[in-house]
Amino acid sequence: MNASTAPRAAHHPFSSLTPDVVLDALAGVGLYGDGRLMALSSYENRVYQVTLEDSSRVVAKFYRPERWSQTQILEEHAFAAELQEAEVPAVAPLVLQGQTLHQHGGFAFSVSPWRGGRQPELDDWEVLEWLGRFLARIHNVGAAQPFVARPALDATSFGSEARDWLLAQAIIPLDVQSAWRDACEQALALIAATGGPHGGLPHATALRLHGDCHPGNILWTPLDEYGRGGPHFVDLDDARMGPAIQDLWMLLSGDRRQRTGQLSALLEGYEQLRPFDRRELALIEPLRTLRLIHYSAWLARRWQDPIFPINFPWFGSSDYWRGQVDMLHEQIEAMQEEPLSAY
Repeated sequence: MNASTAPRAAHHPFSSLTPDVVLDALAGVGLYGDGRLMALSSYENRVYQVTLEDSSRVVAKFYRPERWSQTQILEEHAFAAELQEAEVPAVAPLVLQGQTLHQHGGFAFSVSPWRGGRQPELDDWEVLEWLGRFLARIHNVGAAQPFVARPALDATSFGSEARDWLLAQAIIPLDVQSAWRDACEQALALIAATGGPHGGLPHATALRLHGDCHPGNILWTPLDEYGRGGPHFVDLDDARMGPAIQDLWMLLSGDRRQRTGQLSALLEGYEQLRPFDRRELALIEPLRTLRLIHYSAWLARRWQDPIFPINFPWFGSSDYWRGQVDMLHEQIEAMQEEPLSAY
């Protein structure tokens, strides 16, 4: 049985998260909505923009049950608060009734100020250089102390465990299962040969990261008359320990020449505020490979959430998995090439 034909849960936990429940949860922490409620793009959690009675807006985030422990969520909140204290533009949850994490109707939730913006223009050298400085500032804070409860990005959880779970659950159609397994094992063997996801670098190079730094997770606002604006993060839900390059490589796209230019601009900004260990450039393709494997397992594990079949109807077919085999072979080749470099 594959994910596209697997039976769905009759009652997913998020099914009970109705607009009334959201508004009641906010009222319980002293915030009263005027009835205007808009769901924001989020698959892992449920996130809503809520207009309050005074016409101000907040963002309410309801965490997926059983994904993070309370301790892990509070570490995320503490990291956001540290960034804010260091005047790094990240949006931290509001402290309401003395705390940032609240409970209502079986859900943990937090409330943050609403911040607008658009995706950054990644073909603009100045924007990329600014993003580099922004990420360096985040990493300067992230390097001050480690996460204790939150996990690290490693080849076990993102690679071998994801592979083993997909095979054990018979998610992959039989006609492509052996090809995917063989490609996956070859890719993971290459990663292991480099010394794991940290490429043989000392463990001390791991620091607290955003963790999922793709363009959709960065909002950009134009400069105002006081010079305020630029990039900011609104969510640290995937924050974890890992190498600094994890927060840079997902901002690269296009052919090798284009990615070299983008990387050069990012590091031009980054190294104005923080040293960057160029050995980590060898981790770009291993990290991309781990994300590819982990993404398939993530989709399969979330398939009983009704929004996943709606938004990912192509997942689970033989064609999907053949495409994954092709991409794994591309990654195997990429991991054997010379690492990307910067000017």
